[in-house]
Amino acid sequence: MNKARYTRDVPGDRVDLLNRITGVEKPITVMTVGGVDSGKSTLITFLANELISLGFRVAIVDSDVGQKGILPPATISLGIPDGPFETMSELTGISHYFVGTTSPGQFIGEMAVGVKKMVDLGREVADVVLVDTTGFVTGPGEDMKRLKAELIAPDLIAVIHSGELSALARSLRSYGEVVELAVSNAMRSYDREERKEIRRQKWKAYFSNSRIVEFSLADVEVTGTSLFHGYPLSDSEKKLLETIFGWLVLAGWKGREYTVVKADVERFPRGYSRNLKAVDFENLSNLLVGLIDAEGLCRGVGLLKWVNFSEGLLQVLTPVDDLFGVREIRFGRIRVTEEGEEIDLLRRDAL
Repeated sequence: MNKARYTRDVPGDRVDLLNRITGVEKPITVMTVGGVDSGKSTLITFLANELISLGFRVAIVDSDVGQKGILPPATISLGIPDGPFETMSELTGISHYFVGTTSPGQFIGEMAVGVKKMVDLGREVADVVLVDTTGFVTGPGEDMKRLKAELIAPDLIAVIHSGELSALARSLRSYGEVVELAVSNAMRSYDREERKEIRRQKWKAYFSNSRIVEFSLADVEVTGTSLFHGYPLSDSEKKLLETIFGWLVLAGWKGREYTVVKADVERFPRGYSRNLKAVDFENLSNLLVGLIDAEGLCRGVGLLKWVNFSEGLLQVLTPVDDLFGVREIRFGRIRVTEEGEEIDLLRRDAL
């Protein structure tokens, strides 16, 4: 279920990096950067196990939302290993930050904030904080890496590449000492279907032993969406929209803009004002949601199973047992079944 496994059979530059980490004053933060399948998680696993064997307290920040080692997926997680481990999937996260997607291109802010929060927590308890990042290193991904580095100011930034990330490595030198590592010959590439299957196994593992729980909108805030914000539309307003657009309008609100949850009754091209947001009801089915506490941290994730608009109730499937302290339900942008099948990846503006 994890691509990266602990091995001591690593290139010499990894051993050199380990020696540098052990030889400096603690605490120290090390951030890894590299493309897809470059060996970032393998490096983190090697460094963590070697440092633990030397008696250091290690914290791991897993921000690879698409290929998470520390569950749940679509979050940024902090793990504190209590001993040697073979893969990061063996670790239990002690804290999480909800991003809500496995494709973070439109969520640069959440990625940066989440890493900052987890690193701050890790620095409170560990000698060495190791930060694993996504393989998204072009366009917005390059900006994301710079923002993370600027926020956390790592002592060392390990950039794993074969020359293609030279410009990014130079830009990161303003935020920490950059150590450039070669891509190991032992690394293999995983195609899209293989990565999807790995995610499927992780989703399934996380949602095993889940149950349906009900949240009242009187007790929790709903964020990450325009839904439930503003004054409810009257029956006459909903009927008017149904007549104009050929929709079944299930719910609607008006504030700075109109937001409706609808199902198409008639199929024809539609054009409408930017002040009207129309959310397809099917996009709410099996939508990933974060269970957020008063500190903005994620207690765990769930799948939205039903919305009772008239009574203001949400039914969520989740394995989280302790729901005390959940103050917010944050909508994500991926739909997935409890068996791990990914149904749809939504754009940020879809909800």
